[in-house]
Amino acid sequence: ENHRSVMELITLIAISIGLAMDAFAVSIGKGLSVRRIEPRHTMSVGLWFGGFQALMPLVGYFLGVSFASLVQNIDHWIAFILLGIIGVNMIREAASNDECECHDSNSDFSFRKMLLLAIATSIDALAVGVSFAFLGVNIWQAVVMIGVITMIISMIGLRIGNIFGCRYKSKAEIFGGCILLLMGCKILIEHLSE
Repeated sequence: ENHRSVMELITLIAISIGLAMDAFAVSIGKGLSVRRIEPRHTMSVGLWFGGFQALMPLVGYFLGVSFASLVQNIDHWIAFILLGIIGVNMIREAASNDECECHDSNSDFSFRKMLLLAIATSIDALAVGVSFAFLGVNIWQAVVMIGVITMIISMIGLRIGNIFGCRYKSKAEIFGGCILLLMGCKILIEHLSE
């Protein structure tokens, strides 16, 4: 039982990191666009991306719980397909965004701009929240972990973008996509081997 909970924790951390990669990539873009990073930039990126990344799985979870009893027998397939689609999309977007498009309107930290970016980068987490409901994950633990990890990674991304520029943006998205694909496969294999 102890071994199982450690594995669940590691899986949750890996999923959190995978989900945070979109926000990480956008934060890098934000970091590129600012001459000097101020504390308000760091707080803005951390709270917006971390907050929405935590909120979306919660919404997805409660949507999922409503339908959980209907799809109990195929829940692992749903989780596998959702994580697979999200992962493949992240990798595809990263591959098609190779040209550096970082200096556009990224220096805008306004409420509206940050709200749109936070929703865009956390929409994947909604689907993951749905799959959490089917897998019986402790949602509060998951939400806190996803939120905190995204917050930290976003803040780091802002710094990296400010220092290094665009070359790591697509690599971060590819890395995140691969993690989510692997997690989807792991969930499927575990269920099929039970």
